[in-house]
Amino acid sequence: MNALIFGLASFILTAILVPLFIPLLKRMKFGQSIREEGPKSHQQKSGTPTMGGLTFLISTILLSIIATFFVDDKGPIILLILVTLGFGLIGFVDDYIIVVKKNNQGLTSKQKFLFQILIAVLFYVVSNGLGLLSLSNEINLPFTDIGIPLSIFYVVFIIFWQVGFSNAVNLTDGLDGLATGLSIIAFSCYFYLAHHTMSQGMMYYLAILIGSLCGFLIYNKYKAKLFMGDTGSLALGGVIATVSIMLNQELTLIFIGLMFVLETLSVMLQVASFKLTGKRIFRMSPLHHHYELGGWSEWKIVIVFWTVGIISGLIGIYLGVN
Repeated sequence: MNALIFGLASFILTAILVPLFIPLLKRMKFGQSIREEGPKSHQQKSGTPTMGGLTFLISTILLSIIATFFVDDKGPIILLILVTLGFGLIGFVDDYIIVVKKNNQGLTSKQKFLFQILIAVLFYVVSNGLGLLSLSNEINLPFTDIGIPLSIFYVVFIIFWQVGFSNAVNLTDGLDGLATGLSIIAFSCYFYLAHHTMSQGMMYYLAILIGSLCGFLIYNKYKAKLFMGDTGSLALGGVIATVSIMLNQELTLIFIGLMFVLETLSVMLQVASFKLTGKRIFRMSPLHHHYELGGWSEWKIVIVFWTVGIISGLIGIYLGVN
């Protein structure tokens, strides 16, 4: 069965699930709490149902399990389901503490970091230990046949990559549809690279995830009726890093996920500048808030960021096939 058929099925399933989840989440009072230090215009979003990432994660995992019966290389799908469940569970617990327990802190940064490391290590152990995927333990340099061997230290890189991008997508998820659209763009780029390398299992999983995200975007675009929450954003970030690792296209993610990188860098630079000089570089971080406070409309920021994401993603594809 063609991967695109599974993608269409996941789109339809998610588009059906979301309208069912929205009133359920409202009845359970799973509404978004808006940070007081954030832009004042965001206060009107308070109470919008969150934890919506459950919808596209359910669709993705369910259809991915079914897809294992239609592909020969089941290893990539099984590993990606594992990573999706792992990072998604961390996000779910964080959202649950914030939304249900009314504790705005959620998981502490140390707790979240520890659990993310555990999932990254588990991915490395399972992929090698069970023979589901043979990791190269080296990073390929684009435009060359050179690979930088890391040996056992490759697991350290995996931890850095998965944890870093999991948090990067989480930071980017601050405007309606922003992280969802950028994720669709990034995963579409990797779908092309998976097709280029004839990675059947990867193609099926990515087609399913892209379809699910497209179904979710219908309700997550401006003005959003539902937010993905950490449940969705942490899972998406962990998965996108994992896909780049499994395809041995790690460095292409710097371009394919450029906006996630820039959003994270803006936070790091802002914190470092304020601690060292007492001055801020940006009006507010992450980067999308800087433009928001500069007078840009929310939808304009999203469109511009998506456009940059498409252009940088095409550069990433070019690097990946050459």
